[in-house]
Amino acid sequence: MKAVIFDLDDTLFDHSSSITATLRAWVPTLGAAELTDELIAQWFVAEHRNFELWLAGELSHQGQRRGRLRDFLPLIGYPVPATDAGLDEIFAGFIERYPQHWTAFPDALPALEVAKSNGWRIGVLTNGVVQQQNAKLAAIGLADRIDVVATSEGLGFSKPAPESYLLTCEALGVDPSEALMIGDNLEKDVIGARAAGLSAEHLDRAAGITLTQLVRAG
Repeated sequence: MKAVIFDLDDTLFDHSSSITATLRAWVPTLGAAELTDELIAQWFVAEHRNFELWLAGELSHQGQRRGRLRDFLPLIGYPVPATDAGLDEIFAGFIERYPQHWTAFPDALPALEVAKSNGWRIGVLTNGVVQQQNAKLAAIGLADRIDVVATSEGLGFSKPAPESYLLTCEALGVDPSEALMIGDNLEKDVIGARAAGLSAEHLDRAAGITLTQLVRAG
């Protein structure tokens, strides 16, 4: 093994906790209904549905943000603006608070340090936009330990398209057979990577598996 490629959101970056903390800070500013656990769960449903539409090319990146609001605002009893500009103004309040809650998983830095001690090149492959994903890595203190950051926006391909993994391996200067992919999404981080010729391991935090364990085992 010569390289390890990590997914970002919910693998190195604690996306779920960051979003939940942001919602708890933002929703009360709308004067809307009390933010329950069920409403938070519905936000993630709306997020996933609209983000997948962006990955499929059916929405712009800003369009998937608007789609989230169209799905979510009625659930909290807030009127949905009739214009894109109105939706963008509301979402700006979310975006303003989001970076304040960015956080890494506790095992992220130790896993990168183990990979470096192995002499491996380190990559990140993430379905997201270049600017925000790089900003996350910088904010959580991991950017200087990563050799290549590949995003679906930058590559023109998203996981699980084989090109996404192959282009990332090319950028790292390794053959796919020399790379290990690690991520929380079984389809996009494991099955897709293996189909492209990489080794891959599923990060199942609910089962008590840690990033450090997977890197050491790799």
